Amino acid sequence: MMDAYSRKILEALQEDSRMTVQQISERVGLSATPCWKRIKEMEAQGVIHGYTVKVDRKKVGLNLLVMAEINLSQHTEKTVAEFEAAVQATPHIVRCYSTTGQSDYVLMIMASDMEAYEQLLMRVLFKLPGVAHVRSSMVLREIKASAALPL
Repeated sequence: MMDAYSRKILEALQEDSRMTVQQISERVGLSATPCWKRIKEMEAQGVIHGYTVKVDRKKVGLNLLVMAEINLSQHTEKTVAEFEAAVQATPHIVRCYSTTGQSDYVLMIMASDMEAYEQLLMRVLFKLPGVAHVRSSMVLREIKASAALPL
């Protein structure tokens, strides 16, 4: 179980993973050595499984964000495995969730514009293994797009 110090360390790292151990230790009220040990322990346990950088998608030309609901024609182990492998191999699909309800999967897709999304739809999504139906919703505005977990 994580204590308050470990949670504070994670909150600090989620805000800015480039903070030094000294900066983190000052922020959470713990000296540097125990702070460093906690970080290393959380890395070893897989609580922290990487460090990343936040990129403004629009500044790199990814102006369109699409939520696509996918239904598979069949749910065999082979079809599901092939579909999920194809999703993993498609860089423009940035998130994929297996869901309950009306769709089997919900994908978050980034593209430069509507024309690029249409090409992706025709050349990739409709050709993914087992895809029977795709419903696309274009995101008008991102109200909240946080990657930080609520600790």
